[in-house]
Amino acid sequence: MQSYILNIKILHFYERIQLKKIINSILKIAFPLFLGGAILYWTYRDFDITKVGEVLLREMNYGWMLFSLFFGVLSHVFRGWRWKQTLKPLGENPKTSNCVYAIFVSYATNLLIPRIGEISRCGVLSRYDGVSFSKSLGTVVTERLIDTFCIGLITGVTLLLQMGVFSTFFHETGTDLHSFTEIFTSIHLYIVLVCVAAILVLLYLLVKRLAVFGRVKGLMKNVWAGILSLRRVKNIPLFLFYTLAIWICYFLHFYLTFYCFDFTSHLGWMAGLVMFVVGSIAVVVPTPNGAGPWHFAVISMMMLYGVGKEDAGIFALIVHGIQTLLIILLGIYGLAALPFTNKKKSV
Repeated sequence: MQSYILNIKILHFYERIQLKKIINSILKIAFPLFLGGAILYWTYRDFDITKVGEVLLREMNYGWMLFSLFFGVLSHVFRGWRWKQTLKPLGENPKTSNCVYAIFVSYATNLLIPRIGEISRCGVLSRYDGVSFSKSLGTVVTERLIDTFCIGLITGVTLLLQMGVFSTFFHETGTDLHSFTEIFTSIHLYIVLVCVAAILVLLYLLVKRLAVFGRVKGLMKNVWAGILSLRRVKNIPLFLFYTLAIWICYFLHFYLTFYCFDFTSHLGWMAGLVMFVVGSIAVVVPTPNGAGPWHFAVISMMMLYGVGKEDAGIFALIVHGIQTLLIILLGIYGLAALPFTNKKKSV
Protein backbone atom coordinates (compact mmCIF):
# COMPACT_ATOMS: atom_id res chain seq x y z
CA MET A 1 0.00 0.00 0.00
CA GLN A 2 2.78 2.41 0.89
CA SER A 3 4.60 1.64 -2.36
CA TYR A 4 1.37 2.26 -4.27
CA ILE A 5 0.93 5.68 -2.61
CA LEU A 6 4.57 6.49 -3.30
CA ASN A 7 4.14 5.59 -6.96
CA ILE A 8 1.05 7.80 -7.16
CA LYS A 9 2.98 10.73 -5.66
CA ILE A 10 5.87 10.21 -8.08
CA LEU A 11 3.41 10.08 -10.97
CA HIS A 12 1.73 13.33 -9.86
CA PHE A 13 5.13 14.99 -9.43
CA TYR A 14 6.17 13.89 -12.92
CA GLU A 15 2.89 15.16 -14.36
CA ARG A 16 3.40 18.57 -12.70
CA ILE A 17 6.89 18.81 -14.19
CA GLN A 18 5.60 17.89 -17.63
CA LEU A 19 2.73 20.39 -17.31
CA LYS A 20 5.18 23.10 -16.29
CA LYS A 21 7.33 22.36 -19.33
CA ILE A 22 4.29 22.50 -21.61
CA ILE A 23 3.15 25.82 -20.10
CA ASN A 24 6.65 27.29 -20.45
CA SER A 25 6.83 26.19 -24.07
CA ILE A 26 3.44 27.76 -24.81
CA LEU A 27 4.43 31.00 -23.08
CA LYS A 28 7.67 31.24 -25.06
CA ILE A 29 5.60 31.31 -28.24
CA ALA A 30 2.44 33.04 -27.00
CA PHE A 31 4.04 35.94 -25.09
CA PRO A 32 6.05 37.35 -28.04
CA LEU A 33 3.01 37.00 -30.31
CA PHE A 34 0.75 38.69 -27.75
CA LEU A 35 3.22 41.52 -27.08
CA GLY A 36 3.84 42.20 -30.77
CA GLY A 37 0.14 41.90 -31.59
CA ALA A 38 -0.89 44.27 -28.79
CA ILE A 39 1.57 46.97 -29.89
CA LEU A 40 0.56 46.52 -33.54
CA TYR A 41 -3.11 46.81 -32.60
CA TRP A 42 -2.53 50.03 -30.70
CA THR A 43 -0.35 51.48 -33.48
CA TYR A 44 -2.87 50.68 -36.24
CA ARG A 45 -6.12 50.90 -34.28
CA ASP A 46 -7.45 53.86 -36.35
CA PHE A 47 -5.75 52.85 -39.58
CA ASP A 48 -7.54 52.23 -42.90
CA ILE A 49 -5.96 48.92 -43.90
CA THR A 50 -7.45 49.04 -47.42
CA LYS A 51 -4.99 51.78 -48.38
CA VAL A 52 -2.12 49.31 -47.95
CA GLY A 53 -3.55 47.25 -50.80
CA GLU A 54 -3.92 50.34 -52.99
CA VAL A 55 -0.27 51.28 -52.46
CA LEU A 56 0.89 47.72 -53.14
CA LEU A 57 -1.06 47.48 -56.39
CA ARG A 58 -0.67 50.97 -57.83
CA GLU A 59 2.07 53.02 -56.20
CA MET A 60 4.94 50.87 -54.91
CA ASN A 61 8.13 50.65 -56.98
CA TYR A 62 8.93 46.93 -56.98
CA GLY A 63 12.29 47.45 -58.66
CA TRP A 64 13.66 49.30 -55.65
CA MET A 65 12.12 46.74 -53.31
CA LEU A 66 13.84 43.86 -55.10
CA PHE A 67 17.10 45.80 -55.02
CA SER A 68 16.77 46.25 -51.25
CA LEU A 69 15.99 42.55 -50.78
CA PHE A 70 19.23 41.67 -52.59
CA PHE A 71 21.18 43.36 -49.79
CA GLY A 72 19.04 41.55 -47.22
CA VAL A 73 20.14 38.21 -48.65
CA LEU A 74 23.75 39.40 -49.02
CA SER A 75 23.92 40.36 -45.33
CA HIS A 76 23.10 36.76 -44.36
CA VAL A 77 25.71 35.43 -46.78
CA PHE A 78 28.41 37.67 -45.32
CA ARG A 79 27.38 36.60 -41.82
CA GLY A 80 27.71 32.94 -42.80
CA TRP A 81 31.17 33.53 -44.27
CA ARG A 82 32.28 35.40 -41.15
CA TRP A 83 30.97 32.63 -38.91
CA LYS A 84 33.04 30.04 -40.74
CA GLN A 85 36.10 32.24 -40.21
CA THR A 86 35.59 32.29 -36.43
CA LEU A 87 35.07 28.51 -36.30
CA LYS A 88 38.33 27.69 -38.09
CA PRO A 89 40.67 28.52 -35.15
CA LEU A 90 38.71 25.97 -33.08
CA GLY A 91 39.62 23.18 -35.49
CA GLU A 92 36.16 23.21 -37.06
CA ASN A 93 35.84 23.46 -40.84
CA PRO A 94 32.17 23.29 -41.88
CA LYS A 95 31.07 23.72 -45.48
CA THR A 96 30.63 27.36 -46.45
CA SER A 97 27.17 26.66 -47.83
CA ASN A 98 26.13 25.00 -44.56
CA CYS A 99 27.18 28.10 -42.60
CA VAL A 100 25.08 30.31 -44.86
CA TYR A 101 22.06 27.98 -44.84
CA ALA A 102 22.30 27.74 -41.05
CA ILE A 103 22.03 31.54 -40.89
CA PHE A 104 18.95 31.43 -43.14
CA VAL A 105 17.35 28.84 -40.86
CA SER A 106 18.25 30.70 -37.66
CA TYR A 107 16.54 33.95 -38.69
CA ALA A 108 13.40 32.07 -39.73
CA THR A 109 13.41 30.12 -36.45
CA ASN A 110 13.56 33.39 -34.52
CA LEU A 111 10.13 34.21 -35.93
CA LEU A 112 8.70 31.29 -33.92
CA ILE A 113 10.60 31.81 -30.67
CA PRO A 114 12.76 34.95 -30.44
CA ARG A 115 16.50 34.25 -30.00
CA ILE A 116 16.11 30.47 -30.38
CA GLY A 117 17.73 30.85 -33.80
CA GLU A 118 21.17 31.16 -32.20
CA ILE A 119 20.69 27.65 -30.82
CA SER A 120 19.20 26.22 -34.01
CA ARG A 121 22.07 27.30 -36.26
CA CYS A 122 24.59 25.62 -33.98
CA GLY A 123 22.47 22.48 -34.22
CA VAL A 124 22.53 22.65 -38.03
CA LEU A 125 26.35 22.61 -38.17
CA SER A 126 26.47 19.91 -35.49
CA ARG A 127 24.19 17.68 -37.56
CA TYR A 128 25.69 18.18 -41.01
CA ASP A 129 29.36 18.88 -40.28
CA GLY A 130 29.88 17.40 -36.81
CA VAL A 131 30.84 20.82 -35.43
CA SER A 132 30.97 20.97 -31.63
CA PHE A 133 27.69 22.52 -30.50
CA SER A 134 29.22 24.20 -27.46
CA LYS A 135 32.15 25.67 -29.39
CA SER A 136 29.92 27.06 -32.13
CA LEU A 137 27.63 28.50 -29.44
CA GLY A 138 30.63 30.35 -28.05
CA THR A 139 31.33 31.92 -31.45
CA VAL A 140 27.68 33.02 -31.63
CA VAL A 141 28.05 34.73 -28.23
CA THR A 142 31.14 36.54 -29.58
CA GLU A 143 29.20 37.50 -32.68
CA ARG A 144 26.39 39.00 -30.62
CA LEU A 145 28.87 41.01 -28.57
CA ILE A 146 30.36 42.39 -31.78
CA ASP A 147 26.88 43.22 -33.09
CA THR A 148 26.09 45.04 -29.84
CA PHE A 149 29.30 47.03 -30.16
CA CYS A 150 28.52 47.90 -33.80
CA ILE A 151 24.98 49.07 -33.15
CA GLY A 152 26.22 51.00 -30.12
CA LEU A 153 28.85 52.74 -32.25
CA ILE A 154 26.37 53.51 -35.03
CA THR A 155 23.86 54.80 -32.46
CA GLY A 156 26.47 57.05 -30.82
CA VAL A 157 27.51 58.60 -34.14
CA THR A 158 23.90 59.05 -35.22
CA LEU A 159 22.98 60.67 -31.90
CA LEU A 160 25.77 63.20 -32.33
CA LEU A 161 24.73 63.99 -35.89
CA GLN A 162 20.98 64.15 -35.25
CA MET A 163 20.70 65.15 -31.61
CA GLY A 164 17.78 67.48 -32.30
CA VAL A 165 15.68 64.75 -33.88
CA PHE A 166 16.32 62.33 -31.02
CA SER A 167 15.49 65.02 -28.45
CA THR A 168 12.15 65.55 -30.15
CA PHE A 169 11.57 61.79 -30.27
CA PHE A 170 12.26 61.42 -26.53
CA HIS A 171 9.88 64.29 -25.81
CA GLU A 172 7.13 62.89 -28.06
CA THR A 173 7.36 59.43 -26.50
CA GLY A 174 7.34 60.77 -22.95
CA THR A 175 10.88 59.55 -22.20
CA ASP A 176 12.39 63.01 -21.91
CA LEU A 177 13.17 63.54 -18.22
CA HIS A 178 12.84 67.31 -18.68
CA SER A 179 9.12 66.81 -19.33
CA PHE A 180 8.65 64.74 -16.16
CA THR A 181 5.27 66.29 -15.40
CA GLU A 182 3.89 64.91 -18.66
CA ILE A 183 5.70 61.60 -18.60
CA PHE A 184 2.91 59.46 -17.12
CA THR A 185 0.25 60.86 -19.44
CA SER A 186 1.90 59.50 -22.60
CA ILE A 187 0.81 56.08 -23.86
CA HIS A 188 4.08 56.02 -25.81
CA LEU A 189 5.98 55.78 -22.54
CA TYR A 190 4.13 52.66 -21.48
CA ILE A 191 4.94 51.00 -24.81
CA VAL A 192 8.62 51.83 -24.26
CA LEU A 193 8.47 50.48 -20.67
CA VAL A 194 6.80 47.24 -21.78
CA CYS A 195 9.46 46.77 -24.45
CA VAL A 196 12.25 47.34 -21.94
CA ALA A 197 10.66 44.87 -19.52
CA ALA A 198 10.40 42.28 -22.32
CA ILE A 199 14.10 42.74 -23.12
CA LEU A 200 14.99 42.20 -19.45
CA VAL A 201 12.91 39.01 -19.36
CA LEU A 202 14.69 37.83 -22.51
CA LEU A 203 18.11 38.49 -20.96
CA TYR A 204 17.08 36.59 -17.83
CA LEU A 205 16.00 33.57 -19.88
CA LEU A 206 19.25 33.62 -21.87
CA VAL A 207 21.36 33.76 -18.70
CA LYS A 208 19.26 30.97 -17.19
CA ARG A 209 19.80 28.87 -20.31
CA LEU A 210 23.56 29.40 -20.16
CA ALA A 211 23.47 28.48 -16.47
CA VAL A 212 21.89 25.14 -17.43
CA PHE A 213 24.72 24.60 -19.90
CA GLY A 214 27.17 25.38 -17.12
CA ARG A 215 25.99 22.40 -15.09
CA VAL A 216 27.19 20.05 -17.81
CA LYS A 217 30.84 19.12 -17.23
CA GLY A 218 33.20 20.59 -19.77
CA LEU A 219 30.50 22.32 -21.81
CA MET A 220 31.19 25.86 -20.59
CA LYS A 221 34.87 25.30 -21.28
CA ASN A 222 34.06 24.75 -24.96
CA VAL A 223 31.69 27.72 -24.98
CA TRP A 224 34.43 29.91 -23.53
CA ALA A 225 36.86 28.62 -26.17
CA GLY A 226 34.36 29.66 -28.81
CA ILE A 227 34.02 33.11 -27.30
CA LEU A 228 37.80 33.58 -27.37
CA SER A 229 38.09 32.26 -30.95
CA LEU A 230 38.25 35.82 -32.25
CA ARG A 231 41.77 36.18 -30.82
CA ARG A 232 43.00 33.40 -33.10
CA VAL A 233 41.32 34.49 -36.33
CA LYS A 234 44.13 34.64 -38.87
CA ASN A 235 42.80 37.17 -41.36
CA ILE A 236 41.58 40.04 -39.17
CA PRO A 237 41.21 42.49 -42.12
CA LEU A 238 38.85 40.00 -43.81
CA PHE A 239 36.89 39.62 -40.57
CA LEU A 240 36.55 43.40 -40.31
CA PHE A 241 35.50 43.58 -43.96
CA TYR A 242 32.76 40.99 -43.38
CA THR A 243 31.56 42.89 -40.30
CA LEU A 244 31.46 46.21 -42.15
CA ALA A 245 29.75 44.58 -45.13
CA ILE A 246 27.07 43.03 -42.92
CA TRP A 247 26.05 46.37 -41.44
CA ILE A 248 26.24 48.24 -44.73
CA CYS A 249 23.95 45.60 -46.24
CA TYR A 250 21.58 45.90 -43.26
CA PHE A 251 21.39 49.65 -43.78
CA LEU A 252 20.85 49.42 -47.54
CA HIS A 253 18.26 46.68 -47.02
CA PHE A 254 16.25 49.25 -45.07
CA TYR A 255 17.21 52.57 -46.65
CA LEU A 256 16.57 51.61 -50.29
CA THR A 257 12.93 50.93 -49.43
CA PHE A 258 12.48 54.70 -49.10
CA TYR A 259 12.59 54.88 -52.92
CA CYS A 260 9.70 52.44 -53.21
CA PHE A 261 7.18 55.13 -52.22
CA ASP A 262 6.64 58.72 -53.30
CA PHE A 263 6.03 59.87 -49.73
CA THR A 264 9.47 58.65 -48.50
CA SER A 265 11.66 59.02 -51.60
CA HIS A 266 12.69 62.56 -50.56
CA LEU A 267 14.17 61.40 -47.24
CA GLY A 268 17.95 61.48 -47.20
CA TRP A 269 20.44 58.92 -45.97
CA MET A 270 20.73 60.65 -42.59
CA ALA A 271 17.01 60.19 -41.97
CA GLY A 272 17.48 56.61 -43.05
CA LEU A 273 20.32 56.17 -40.57
CA VAL A 274 18.21 57.54 -37.71
CA MET A 275 15.32 55.20 -38.48
CA PHE A 276 17.71 52.30 -39.02
CA VAL A 277 19.15 52.86 -35.54
CA VAL A 278 15.79 53.02 -33.74
CA GLY A 279 14.56 50.05 -35.77
CA SER A 280 17.66 48.01 -34.90
CA ILE A 281 17.14 48.73 -31.22
CA ALA A 282 13.42 47.93 -31.47
CA VAL A 283 14.00 44.43 -32.91
CA VAL A 284 15.80 43.50 -29.68
CA VAL A 285 12.35 43.34 -28.08
CA PRO A 286 11.30 39.65 -28.12
CA THR A 287 8.56 39.77 -30.73
CA PRO A 288 8.62 38.03 -34.15
CA ASN A 289 11.16 40.04 -36.17
CA GLY A 290 10.49 43.03 -33.90
CA ALA A 291 6.87 43.25 -35.06
CA GLY A 292 5.09 45.99 -33.11
CA PRO A 293 8.05 47.76 -31.47
CA TRP A 294 9.72 48.18 -34.89
CA HIS A 295 6.58 49.68 -36.42
CA PHE A 296 6.08 51.99 -33.44
CA ALA A 297 9.68 53.24 -33.53
CA VAL A 298 9.92 53.74 -37.30
CA ILE A 299 6.52 55.45 -37.58
CA SER A 300 7.34 57.80 -34.69
CA MET A 301 10.67 58.78 -36.25
CA MET A 302 9.29 59.08 -39.78
CA MET A 303 6.62 61.52 -38.61
CA LEU A 304 9.38 63.74 -37.18
CA TYR A 305 10.78 64.02 -40.71
CA GLY A 306 7.46 65.29 -42.05
CA VAL A 307 5.89 62.07 -43.30
CA GLY A 308 2.18 61.78 -42.52
CA LYS A 309 1.12 59.25 -39.90
CA GLU A 310 -0.92 57.22 -42.38
CA ASP A 311 1.88 57.13 -44.95
CA ALA A 312 4.41 56.21 -42.27
CA GLY A 313 2.10 53.40 -41.15
CA ILE A 314 1.79 52.10 -44.71
CA PHE A 315 5.57 52.18 -45.12
CA ALA A 316 6.21 50.28 -41.89
CA LEU A 317 3.55 47.66 -42.55
CA ILE A 318 4.63 46.91 -46.13
CA VAL A 319 8.39 47.02 -45.58
CA HIS A 320 8.31 44.91 -42.43
CA GLY A 321 5.89 42.45 -44.03
CA ILE A 322 8.01 41.96 -47.16
CA GLN A 323 11.25 41.70 -45.19
CA THR A 324 9.66 39.11 -42.89
CA LEU A 325 8.45 37.18 -45.92
CA LEU A 326 12.04 37.17 -47.21
CA ILE A 327 13.24 35.66 -43.92
CA ILE A 328 10.58 32.93 -44.14
CA LEU A 329 11.46 32.09 -47.75
CA LEU A 330 15.19 31.99 -47.00
CA GLY A 331 14.53 29.73 -44.01
CA ILE A 332 12.48 27.33 -46.14
CA TYR A 333 15.18 27.40 -48.82
CA GLY A 334 17.89 26.71 -46.24
CA LEU A 335 16.00 23.75 -44.77
CA ALA A 336 15.38 22.31 -48.24
CA ALA A 337 18.94 22.88 -49.47
CA LEU A 338 20.79 21.42 -46.47
CA PRO A 339 19.84 17.73 -47.03
CA PHE A 340 20.37 18.10 -50.78
CA THR A 341 23.85 19.70 -50.61
CA ASN A 342 24.95 17.19 -47.94
CA LYS A 343 23.51 14.11 -49.65
CA LYS A 344 26.89 12.60 -50.57
CA LYS A 345 28.15 13.07 -47.03
CA SER A 346 25.20 11.32 -45.45
CA VAL A 347 25.34 8.30 -47.79
